[in-house]
Amino acid sequence: MVRYSVEPDAAEKTSKSRGSHLRVHFKHCREIAHHTKGMDVQKALKFCDDVLGFKAVVPFVKFTGGVGRKAQAKQSKVPGSKGRWPVKAVAVYKDLLSNAVANAETKGLDPENLVISHAQVNRAPAGRRRTYRAHGRIGKYASQPAHIELMLTEKPEGVEKADDEERVRITKKQAARNRFVKVGA
Repeated sequence: MVRYSVEPDAAEKTSKSRGSHLRVHFKHCREIAHHTKGMDVQKALKFCDDVLGFKAVVPFVKFTGGVGRKAQAKQSKVPGSKGRWPVKAVAVYKDLLSNAVANAETKGLDPENLVISHAQVNRAPAGRRRTYRAHGRIGKYASQPAHIELMLTEKPEGVEKADDEERVRITKKQAARNRFVKVGA
């Protein structure tokens, strides 16, 4: 059994999926996971399909060096307007997401009611190759693979607010005065 970076509170209401040493760019995967964390699963799968069809863009927030600005990036509520369409990374992420949904169905969870509660991407060891440079030198030619792990959790049902009588509201100053104990006099 593989070890995940976090353990869920309710294991019976959670499904997991992970991929190790995936040959997709780490930085792309990190931005995809960061954007989809907290989303409904159906919305995240639709987002992946839209990116594959170039109808939506993955907003780049952390790794923005050399990333161009896109008009589509303004649609998502993120700082800046930088984004890309990392097709290969989105396809791999979508496969992991659909695997997690299948695991949830096996556990008897409702796939319509799932939320991505945990999405984490780590760097994997670089795949090292070499390239031939001028004057007989050799340079490194490394890939940056990724480890991805996902957890899906069922949305908790909302609890109705209890009806209770009007409370007397006091200010911070009044609360401090009530806590103060007079000594002596």
